[in-house]
Amino acid sequence: MSSTEPHFIAAPNEYRLNNPPSDGITRVHFAPNSSKHLLVSSWDCSVRLYELSNASTNFVLSTYNHNAAVLDCLFIDANRCCSCGLDKFVKFYDFENHCEVILGAHEMPVRCLSYNQNHGLVVSGSWDKTIKIWDYRVGRCIGCYNQPERVYAMDVCGDRLIVGTAMRKIWLWNFRNFSVGPEQQRESSLKYQTRCIKSFPDTEGFVVSSIEGRIAVEFIDPDSEVQKRKYAFKCHRFKNAETGQEMIYPVLSIAFHPSGTFASGGSDGIVNIWDPFIKKRLSQYHKYPSSIISLDFSSDGDSLAIASSYQYESLDKGLPVPEDCIYIRKVTEAENIQNCTQADANKSYERNLCER
Repeated sequence: MSSTEPHFIAAPNEYRLNNPPSDGITRVHFAPNSSKHLLVSSWDCSVRLYELSNASTNFVLSTYNHNAAVLDCLFIDANRCCSCGLDKFVKFYDFENHCEVILGAHEMPVRCLSYNQNHGLVVSGSWDKTIKIWDYRVGRCIGCYNQPERVYAMDVCGDRLIVGTAMRKIWLWNFRNFSVGPEQQRESSLKYQTRCIKSFPDTEGFVVSSIEGRIAVEFIDPDSEVQKRKYAFKCHRFKNAETGQEMIYPVLSIAFHPSGTFASGGSDGIVNIWDPFIKKRLSQYHKYPSSIISLDFSSDGDSLAIASSYQYESLDKGLPVPEDCIYIRKVTEAENIQNCTQADANKSYERNLCER
């Protein structure tokens, strides 16, 4: 085995960002209504705002820091964002005025954030088994709600908040009435730990990924007929043709395209594009240097941010640690938009690509 780091070449329709974080990347997030600005959080304790033009002129426009690793970040609008991390704080930052406000804290590290634009509220999920609702306009917490276990992932789905916790629990809350408790309490249909949750653009359902190379497609409506439509499928796996051994990789990240297709990224360094309605993989990108820890489409769907960051999966193999990097890919119609007939769709069902 060579002791030198392998060389990876970007595809012609993508470029690599200059000046990436100096430690593991945790989140990439495009600005709303723009593909020119990207927010990035990292284990190096920083939150960076990049201005994107092209391969040679992208640069860090602004940055601020936490006292420990930053685990998540998101835009509120074009100039303002929130972030959270191991320091237990939820921070609000105004890039235009270079103003930082600590909204508050949890008792343990804060794993993830979501933003409900319709209600103007930020939600934080923590390993202290709570979610907190923050009104950044007045700078305070307006609600704290217990969860069944440590919060690992969550996403806003219309007026609902979907929270995934340890022990494979999934709770659905309604923003209009948090005080009555969760609207639904479910158990993930996947057998292993939840890694990511993302809502459909039409808010009718959501997808869940696990550490065992599977994705589940779920629907919000509890009606039994609607629930018959849910399914799960294997992905991010590699079978050695000579030995027959199958390598199974965690699915670390999911991002929806405005068209309803979605991208998945795994510890195998691969990005796949899926159509959840015809149950078909539309395309697979080239292999990236390391695990795909975060993905995000721009609001117009023309660009995809891909964060490749080593998760220490091969620490005991004596291999060099790949450099953390971020790619901006121009999304082509051929790789992201399914163009098959209904007959093709029926065939994909018959092939049973997705395992119920």
